[in-house]
Amino acid sequence: MLPRRAFLATLAAAATPKLIAQQPLIRIAQIGTQHAHASGKMEAMRRLTSLYEVLGLATSAAPPGMPPYADLPILAEDALLAMPGLQAVAVETRIEDSCETALRVLRAGKHVHLDKPGAINHNEFKTMRLEAESRELTVQMGYMLRYNPAFQWLFHAVREGWLGEILEIDAMMGKLADSSVRRNIGALEGGGMFELACHVIDAVVTLLGKPSEVISRCTPSHSDGVKDNQIALFVYPKATATIRCNHADPFGGPRRRFLITGTLGCVEILPLESGEFTLSLAEPREGWKKGTQKVKLPLPSGRYDNEFIDLARVIRGEKPLAWDASHDIAVHETVLKASGIGS
Repeated sequence: MLPRRAFLATLAAAATPKLIAQQPLIRIAQIGTQHAHASGKMEAMRRLTSLYEVLGLATSAAPPGMPPYADLPILAEDALLAMPGLQAVAVETRIEDSCETALRVLRAGKHVHLDKPGAINHNEFKTMRLEAESRELTVQMGYMLRYNPAFQWLFHAVREGWLGEILEIDAMMGKLADSSVRRNIGALEGGGMFELACHVIDAVVTLLGKPSEVISRCTPSHSDGVKDNQIALFVYPKATATIRCNHADPFGGPRRRFLITGTLGCVEILPLESGEFTLSLAEPREGWKKGTQKVKLPLPSGRYDNEFIDLARVIRGEKPLAWDASHDIAVHETVLKASGIGS
């Protein structure tokens, strides 16, 4: 087990991109600007100049005028995929188009960063994800919490047994949706749980695996039919997890949290992306004291930086991606069920 100081040093090292001698920059591009994370992903790729050369952008929408896209060549998708030396593509289209786009990228022989939740249809997602494995190509799903330092710490602690047997998880992701966001989630059968809470669902499945049963409920706050207030219960042999997603919450951002409890301790990450958590341990663990303590871990310079640092290491063959096809397929199926649209 890593002691406290060694673990913090490991986190810091993981957040520092290093250019390996004699290795050229990874040539990457982006398809689509319609996903909510699109501009942030482009900003991250262009900031990591020791790892990436961004070749261009393909989009069916109007050419973006925001700074992350400044001076980039705007190409047709076919022309972009034919660019010499292109190795990877970030897919940031509408959710409805994302899986079909990712499959075209894979069939062109490129690695994929595919933003969440990846597809509306489960069979379409499963086919794409398995084809990537058969072609020995990487699909990195855009679940940003995977690379958040507090969640990295939590995954490590649970693997090492510091919290004992996990009994419960309670997670929430919400926001106050404006009219534009309400239109967007209203167009999706699964509503906010599908579009937003998939982040915490990925974390739950990382920690506990695929649930044996999923029970979902929706109690909309408005009369417009938008699924904006949802809850799902995940059932495991010795644990339960509850996931809430509320798009009518004026304090939804600050209230986003992830609370996990086991027989030997508990962790509450609050706010969700802050790097801060409250840790309670029944006994000391490698530099982490018995009792309750507040922990604040350093954050990377950009929200998505650690995703693309890890992707570079995977593409260069330095390490495997920690989340394989079977995990991603289980997450996608669970997200659909939690959203009330899975069988």
